[in-house]
Amino acid sequence: MIDSSLRQLGSALRAGKISSVELTQLYLDRIAALNPGLNAYITTNAETSLAQARAADAMLARGKAQPLTGIPIAQKDIFCAKGWRTTCGSKMLENFIAPYDAHVIAQFNDAGAVNLGKTNMDEFAMGSSNETSHFGAVKNPWDKNAVPGGSSGGAACAVAARLCAAATGTDTGGSIRQPASLCGISGIKPTYGTVSRYGMIAFASSLDQAGPMARSAEDLALMLNVMTGFDARDSTSLQRDKEDYARDLNKPLAGLRIGLPGEFFAEGLSSDVAQAVETAITEYRKLGAIVVDISLPNTRLSIPVYYVLAPAEASSNLSRYDGVRYGYRAQEYGDLTEMYEKSRAQGFGAEVKRRIMIGAYVLSHGYYDAYYLQAQKIRRLIAQDFDDAFKLCDVIMGPTSPGTAFNLGEKGDDPVQMYLSDIYTIAVNLAGLPGMSIPAGFGSNGRPVGLQIIGNYFAEAQMLNAAHQYQLATDWHTRQPNGI
Repeated sequence: MIDSSLRQLGSALRAGKISSVELTQLYLDRIAALNPGLNAYITTNAETSLAQARAADAMLARGKAQPLTGIPIAQKDIFCAKGWRTTCGSKMLENFIAPYDAHVIAQFNDAGAVNLGKTNMDEFAMGSSNETSHFGAVKNPWDKNAVPGGSSGGAACAVAARLCAAATGTDTGGSIRQPASLCGISGIKPTYGTVSRYGMIAFASSLDQAGPMARSAEDLALMLNVMTGFDARDSTSLQRDKEDYARDLNKPLAGLRIGLPGEFFAEGLSSDVAQAVETAITEYRKLGAIVVDISLPNTRLSIPVYYVLAPAEASSNLSRYDGVRYGYRAQEYGDLTEMYEKSRAQGFGAEVKRRIMIGAYVLSHGYYDAYYLQAQKIRRLIAQDFDDAFKLCDVIMGPTSPGTAFNLGEKGDDPVQMYLSDIYTIAVNLAGLPGMSIPAGFGSNGRPVGLQIIGNYFAEAQMLNAAHQYQLATDWHTRQPNGI
């Protein structure tokens, strides 16, 4: 049952072959057995999950089921869920119990899905390896010596290890796609604004976007159908008609124009990842797609632009954690100023402090024009590169990450090398475009390789079609880690 797709699970539940309570208990048992060695979950609550499962079974019995009714889903611990501990991977929120549901959580509740628990993540979503979490690093289920990627590493690990049927993640600079690649699963970051950020703890507001993580493109489409939708509480939420992201899954790919950016296949890309991606492109040619060469000349600037803009927004968003209203408060202090200083010094980890400091610096008087304003101008040039490219192609493909999963602790002392893990993903966030990663093979060390697919604005259905047809022709997405 744990190897079934979301559609297959939904059919089994509606046919009465298994109950939601039985399915939920199956996953809870796996979490109890495997999570101590993987650290994918921060919080579980069997009583709450099983209560949701019983409610789902009642919906199923009344014939009121929706596609995801009764299916156990894991939620990244960045989404507020009423009554659930919501930590964002930080000591600052270690004991915070959310008093309300994020829009994403409410959407899944309305769909009758079961919340299995809250998955581990880099602190405040800042990281590419899931090693900055206050609750410890997540292990990659393909090799426990390796990182799972980040910041949605717990979600990626949980999906790959079959500790949930699917999961939610968030992507600020690649935090859905990069861990999906490193853990051998599928993940999509939709167009900015299609999923509400209400109740999603903010990192960089102009870049953050929620999306699903699952085993296949078909599963992603079913998850997106639930997650998307206008929300008046989020000023960046786009008022668009709901769409069925699964509508084009079975369209043939004849004539699809795939753009290959030369910048994605230059220095820095490991040879085994390049080979796996080239093999995937060959498969697309067999499926009738046409390959064209394109250029994204400002891609090389995406890392420096991101690490000006994202920390600037983070320094503003994280100013609310002052020890006064909620979150961690220092035990001893002499006055209000000392309480602020000690609470923030003790509550935040090293990477979060680093980004707050950078952000405060680039926004400060005398440096705003030189750094922040210039970065915004280059951001527009990066978006223009994509506009020009989509005049020549329908989708863009390339590697998701320059290498396979690196070892735990390997890049902890070199932030720049860690940041370069997102060299192929960050530009997508800066432009607000949709992007996804799907499994495309394995590297020379036996660790997964991801193929990145980038679409034009609101082209998620087309991207999912391209991914699904590839997955019908290959079996990379069905592989699972040994011993899991």
